[in-house]
Amino acid sequence: MQFSSRFTIAVHILVCTAMFQKEQKVTSTFLAGSIQVNPVIVRNVLGMLSAAGLVEIRAGVGGAFLAKPAEEITLLDIFKAVEKEESLFHFHENPNPLCPVGRNIHAVLDGKIDAIQSAMERQMAETTLQQLVAELPA
Repeated sequence: MQFSSRFTIAVHILVCTAMFQKEQKVTSTFLAGSIQVNPVIVRNVLGMLSAAGLVEIRAGVGGAFLAKPAEEITLLDIFKAVEKEESLFHFHENPNPLCPVGRNIHAVLDGKIDAIQSAMERQMAETTLQQLVAELPA
């Protein structure tokens, strides 16, 4: 399964915001130029990040700002803000109960799939936005 690009776009938006919010106005046009996508896509993702409490969008003076410190925002927070799938894998609906594989596939695979998802979420929860900002070359 491949996720949409919303997650990587959201991370890009937040890294840019963390780096530039004190130096200049961080607008959807500015962000779109860095990401090389249409500003409408940036505005949609910014809306999701705002709804999740990760960014503030200020009208008037304008621009996006982190809603909390970068060291408090994890990749898992970002992922949950923009990806609506509850599970990493979608299991096919109706395995054949008359087939020995179909009858037992959930029993042998469900726990492994859950473990894979937990491992991914654990790793994402251990990585903060601040760590990504710190790893960028100057």
